[in-house]
Amino acid sequence: MNEAVPRPASTVLLLRDGAGGLEVFMVTRHQKSSFMAGALVFPGGGVDPDDSDPRHGAAASGEAAADLAWRIAAIREVFEETGVLLAGKYQAGDLLGPADLAPIRERHRERLNRREIGFADLLAAEGLVAAPEQLVPFAHWITPAGLPKRFDTRFYAVRAPEGQLGLHDDRELTGSLWIRPRDALAESDAKRVLIVFATRLNLERLALSETVDGALTEARARPHFLVQPVVTSTDEGRIVRIPAEAGYGITEMVMTEY
Repeated sequence: MNEAVPRPASTVLLLRDGAGGLEVFMVTRHQKSSFMAGALVFPGGGVDPDDSDPRHGAAASGEAAADLAWRIAAIREVFEETGVLLAGKYQAGDLLGPADLAPIRERHRERLNRREIGFADLLAAEGLVAAPEQLVPFAHWITPAGLPKRFDTRFYAVRAPEGQLGLHDDRELTGSLWIRPRDALAESDAKRVLIVFATRLNLERLALSETVDGALTEARARPHFLVQPVVTSTDEGRIVRIPAEAGYGITEMVMTEY
C-alpha cells in the first residue's frame, strides 16, 4: 500500500477580545466527514490550484509572499466556512466592514463553495484585495504517517475584522461558536465535545494569552518548529509523540482520535 502524501492545507485561529478574555472561533465538522468527523476544530482546508493564481501575488510582500498559496487558502477557506472575509477595497487599506461584506457574501459565498467561481475572480469582480499579511504564523503540523488522509497544515492566527460575525456553512460544518480556549478544553475534558490532538495542543498554547494582541505578539516572537507526530499502538492505547523542541510542554499523550 502506498503511503499517503500530505496535502498542503491551512487552518485559521480567528481571534477576538470578548468580555471574559480572548476568544477563538471554532466549528464542528459534519459527522459524515471523511476527516475528523464530528470534531470541534478551527476553520480551514486544503490548498487549491486557484490559491496560486498570479493575481493573488499583488497582495503579498515580505514574509507573506513566501507561503502565499497557504495564506490565500486560509482566507478563502475562512470565507467559505464562516463568511468572514479578510480582504478590503483596492487602495483603501482597511478590511471590509459588515455592511459592505453582506452583499458580497450573498452574491458569492455559495457559488464559491460550489466552485462556480474562483476566489481570484471573486476578488477581482468586487474590486477587493486579500490581506495575507495580516495572518500570523502560529504552528506547522504534518499528519502522522500511516493514516489514509494526511495534511501539511500551516496554522495562522489573525484578529477577526471588526463587526464581521462567523456563520458556519451548514455543509461541511454543523455548528460554530466563539469560545475561550480554556472553555473549549474544559468541554473536551468533560467529553461534551471531541477535540483532536493537534487542535488541543494549539488551544493550550492559545490559552496562555489573555488578549488578541498578546496572542499575536507571542506567535510572532516564538520560533516555529515543524511538528510531525509519531503514533504507536500499545496495550494502553495509541500513543502520539512529538519532539520536545515543538515547545508544547509535553512529548507524548494517550489518544483515541487524531
